[in-house]
Amino acid sequence: MNMKSSGHNPFAQFLQESHDSVSSYSSQAEWNRQSNEWLVRAFDKRYMYNFLWMGRPIIQTPVDMTAIQELIWQIKPDLIIETGIAHGGSLVLSASMLALLDMCEAIETGEVIDPRLSKRKVLGIDIDIRAHNREAIEAHPMASRIEMIQGSSIAPDVVEQVQQIAKGYERVLICLDSNHTHEHVLAELEAYAPLTSVGSYCVVFDTIVEDMPADMFPDRPWGPGNNPKTAVWEYLKEHSEFEIDKHIHDKLMITVAPDGYLKRVN
Repeated sequence: MNMKSSGHNPFAQFLQESHDSVSSYSSQAEWNRQSNEWLVRAFDKRYMYNFLWMGRPIIQTPVDMTAIQELIWQIKPDLIIETGIAHGGSLVLSASMLALLDMCEAIETGEVIDPRLSKRKVLGIDIDIRAHNREAIEAHPMASRIEMIQGSSIAPDVVEQVQQIAKGYERVLICLDSNHTHEHVLAELEAYAPLTSVGSYCVVFDTIVEDMPADMFPDRPWGPGNNPKTAVWEYLKEHSEFEIDKHIHDKLMITVAPDGYLKRVN
């Protein structure tokens, strides 16, 4: 799309100027080096553990939260599938965005809605949903839009359950953020990426592990050479229906998901 053909529309002009700026960022070697250095320090100092979304801890960077907000508004999914629940902040973020989509549609159509009811859903999967986290999530005002499954995200019975649920939805967005080993993420991609709607995204978090120092995660089985980014690269060798959206990475600069925003193009 040539945004310059949009005439004098101020919003189109804003988008064009943003696009032009972002397109230059990948060539800024020093800035990119500083961004990666910042992320190394952020992991070391547990920066991502400092934020809440509507009262629930969300282990994420603010820039990636913003990117997910933009994708949800753009795609308007009726189902978001997330692997990895932790404290539930990401589920609540997604559910709150779906609630806003419901409200905006009601405003536009003049429809009166029951805010507790929705055709949209967030489906979270985690191998161990701690009792206190489940209790807090189920007590949250966004709970009516959230469903949780406890079990390994790559266990055949869990995969089958998720696939059956997804059959009832048209626009599906996927977020993978559980075990970060190459083998596990590749299995998640094989199981869940095909559920992604054309034009939507499968977002693979913590691909940044590939770019971190080898001793950054001494108590974890993942590291450079064995992580979500290597799984993404392996998956894409056989799946041309997905492309890495480099523009998102270039725009965010300090994302934990470089090469992890996968757009389904066919």
